[in-house]
Amino acid sequence: MGERVIEVSGLTKYYGELLAVDHISFGVRRGEIFGFLGPNGAGKTTTIRMLVGLTRPSEGTAIIDGYDIREEIVEIKRRVGVVPETSNLYDELTVWENLLYMARLYRVPRAERGERVRELLETFDLWKRRDTKFRRLSKGLKRRATVAAALVHRPSILFLDEPTTGLDVVSAGALRGLMRRLREMGVTVFLTTHYIEEADQLCDRVAVIVKGKIVAVDTPENMKSAVQGTPVLEVVFDSPLPSLETEKMDLGTIVVEGNRVKILTEDPSSTLEAVIKLARRHGLRIELVNTLRPSLEDAFVKLTGVSPELMRVEKERGR
Repeated sequence: MGERVIEVSGLTKYYGELLAVDHISFGVRRGEIFGFLGPNGAGKTTTIRMLVGLTRPSEGTAIIDGYDIREEIVEIKRRVGVVPETSNLYDELTVWENLLYMARLYRVPRAERGERVRELLETFDLWKRRDTKFRRLSKGLKRRATVAAALVHRPSILFLDEPTTGLDVVSAGALRGLMRRLREMGVTVFLTTHYIEEADQLCDRVAVIVKGKIVAVDTPENMKSAVQGTPVLEVVFDSPLPSLETEKMDLGTIVVEGNRVKILTEDPSSTLEAVIKLARRHGLRIELVNTLRPSLEDAFVKLTGVSPELMRVEKERGR
């Protein structure tokens, strides 16, 4: 996986005076699952739109499978598949009809279309649903059908924009398994997500983007190793914590999830004393104190200062 199939250089996008993507540069290796991780509005979807030719960059460029997005986007579109966050298939058509239409759109030879569609439907466990209208499918099956449609012309690179958002646990797990199978088939997968756990489970490498800027590119393990020297103090209270915005204290980097708080701190002893004082001020009882091995979530918080819980809430509001 040493060869770079995507090479991004100074890619930038302005919408009027708004700088949506800020001079980003990174590379994606052939055959890897590459995660693009960041909060809602960070620039993830805008980046994909530039890479697949749906919007032109204001500055910079990218080379996709040897072709420049500014000059050779037609060649690039023949080599990539795109799964948008909102499906681009047609509600009134059946699953079979949708994939056949996409095969015609991508100019798959007429003699190969039927066989290719059947192969994808069987691979994605959709053959029994081939005559079902798209609108009647569950969310999970719609996502699988949309991924299948994006592969109908045998692209070497697949872009997936927030593919598991809104799915139940079982459907999301099945889709993640499908992404692993695509990697085994040699497809390069470019995945945008705001789910840190998903990036940790799936991705060979991850780029973290915040406010249009890339703040880190590395493997999940290396990102976790970067904060190994920073202890994580976990404290569980008997009831949810109040807002900490008005608290005048320096506990470290904090993640609050209901009645549980995780703190990355260089001084666990002093931090614990501050937490005890916090509990007394708000009439809370401490039920558990623990030290944890830093996770990718902890590394993300350390790198960005953005709470994963806030990311999830913002994403739900944006849907």
